Amino acid sequence: MRVGLHALGIGVGARPEVIRAVAAAAEACGFARLWCGEHVVLVDAPVSRYPYSPDGRIAVAPDADWLDPMLALTFDAAVTSRIELATGILLLPEHNPVLVAKQAATLDVLSGGRFALGVGIGWSAEEFAALGVPFAGRGRRTEEHLAVLRTLRTRDPASFAGEFTRFDAIRVNPKPSRGGRLPVVVGGNGDAALRRAVTFADGWYGFGVPVAEVPARIAVLADECVRHGRAPEELTVAVALSDGDPEHLPGLDAAGVTELVVVGAPPAAPDAAAAWVADLARTWIRPG
Repeated sequence: MRVGLHALGIGVGARPEVIRAVAAAAEACGFARLWCGEHVVLVDAPVSRYPYSPDGRIAVAPDADWLDPMLALTFDAAVTSRIELATGILLLPEHNPVLVAKQAATLDVLSGGRFALGVGIGWSAEEFAALGVPFAGRGRRTEEHLAVLRTLRTRDPASFAGEFTRFDAIRVNPKPSRGGRLPVVVGGNGDAALRRAVTFADGWYGFGVPVAEVPARIAVLADECVRHGRAPEELTVAVALSDGDPEHLPGLDAAGVTELVVVGAPPAAPDAAAAWVADLARTWIRPG
């Protein structure tokens, strides 16, 4: 089981000197992947409920800096050479999928084939309203966008006729650097997200999952694999826990987790940030 790090792009973790220090230290200390999440908009008094905390509130101040994850990961790619990179997650229905295809392939090429596109449907109605995208039907929109991305990766020229996107005989290049293959991961903890991971993607990213619930979520994923004719081992399973400690690592590995994602906020001083990463590595990464 690999260990990833979800720590950059927000608040102190949005500062270039901290990103550089954390990314370099994570690579040197053996973290497998750097994850960056997305919110274009935060509001002071949200009505929408955040689904990953008991009180329904996101633990980020609305005036905090929050970098665009594709741009932040491009910076990460430039200051590292081996560690993998992933959006965790990009709010796909808020975006034009043709533009996402271009951006994702560009990042993958510039990073030397180290990028995975993690996507989700989003939860903030206020954010969708600010972007002029309907909140209702976002799951359906996400599924079509995933089909668009697959079409643009595998066909050239490509045509598509859907409810939200239409194009005819277009070329979107570059293609991802691994022979046109770009891993796609679906985030979200509900059954619908697990179904989308099986039907449209290469993996699942569960965020803020209680350690006791991980086996049940993976069991649902396995059931969806049976239902859709996929082998469970075809999918990666990344999980960021809401609780738990290193004693749970063997059980998570046995349950089928392929990557544990450690979530945290680095200190402001670059030297301290690098030391913080080293401490996390000693805590969570077991010798192979």
